[in-house]
Amino acid sequence: MITIEGNPMDCFDFYNPVKVLFGKGKIAAIANEIPTDARVLMTYGGGSIKKNGVYEQVKAALAKHTVLEFGGITPNPELEILLDAVKLARTEEITYLLAIGGGSVIDATKFIAVAVPFVGDLWDILVANAPLTAALPLGTVLTLPATGSEMNSYFVVTRRSSQEKLQSRSELVFPRFSVLDPTVTFSLPRHQISNGIVDSFTHTLEQYLTYPVNAALQDRMAESILLTLIEEGPKTLAAPTDYDARANLMWCATIADNELIGAGVPQDWSTHMIAHELTALYGLDHAVTLAIIMPSLLTYKRDTKGAKLLQFARRVWGITQGNDEQRISQAISATRNFFESLGLSTRLRDYGLDSSCISEVIESLDKHDLVPLGERQDITLEDVRQILSLSI
Repeated sequence: MITIEGNPMDCFDFYNPVKVLFGKGKIAAIANEIPTDARVLMTYGGGSIKKNGVYEQVKAALAKHTVLEFGGITPNPELEILLDAVKLARTEEITYLLAIGGGSVIDATKFIAVAVPFVGDLWDILVANAPLTAALPLGTVLTLPATGSEMNSYFVVTRRSSQEKLQSRSELVFPRFSVLDPTVTFSLPRHQISNGIVDSFTHTLEQYLTYPVNAALQDRMAESILLTLIEEGPKTLAAPTDYDARANLMWCATIADNELIGAGVPQDWSTHMIAHELTALYGLDHAVTLAIIMPSLLTYKRDTKGAKLLQFARRVWGITQGNDEQRISQAISATRNFFESLGLSTRLRDYGLDSSCISEVIESLDKHDLVPLGERQDITLEDVRQILSLSI
């Protein structure tokens, strides 16, 4: 994570090798992306791909390949399940992985990719940030636009036994290619699309609502994603088979977290770190926890984020009336209202949680040594307590 030692725009690196195959019918193109002599392991979740035609398209594309399957990957992928996938990949001498699903399946497959050649306790990959030196190559077929995992180097895994949800990253797990066909999202339940919109919106805010560093282009790119989500999100909920709306949503979700808009700018991610603990402890959807924490965090950190919040108010929400404090409050309220208009509550109490959950979240953050948080590394455990209190 970039700190505030000087201006990040003075010097930064950016690397993203993922080949994107975008559009209707692009699943057939994976036949040309995976070597024909590869031993492929297809990974997927609960089986929806067998109902919406994606499974048949992938199998047809890989008709000349040796293909094995591993299904049953859960939302918030669990280590206990992934250990079986690693065992299968090792036993069958798998040489290529193909993730078919949303962010959970893709994250799980990234973990499998580095776990197969890893020597030692596989949980150390996440809990101890063990050095990673090798990984199986992988590709993805995205079925749920949300996390951006199809075009980044991050992965998040949960260990059910200890209620821990941890993140890692490695350039070794950038997908070799990712297929983005908007038509495969037409049959998704409404709540999954809503979650994807909130996830993408929050990813963008984590890289945008920090402090100014004269990164004019990155700011405008972030704002374009936010504005597009505000405009296209409701359209795609109202008309699930609107190809153009789904295409715009899918591309927003990918660009929001492919490390491009965060290049050379300070990044926050404290909302995500707190939200991960809520998901691990109470099983709430990832996007739900983001919708709960983000407005409260912005309220609590409005002083240090003031300059960017005012820019956000003006450029994204069109708020120009009132003094600085009023415009900031209006921008935060507009964000909360947007999340709720999509069907996600922004209060813990609406999910049966009260102030008694705060200590558990604090203890878990402390256990994982995740504080201090934020773009200025100034969010302490006591600050998290206050943020959670605002979220009740």
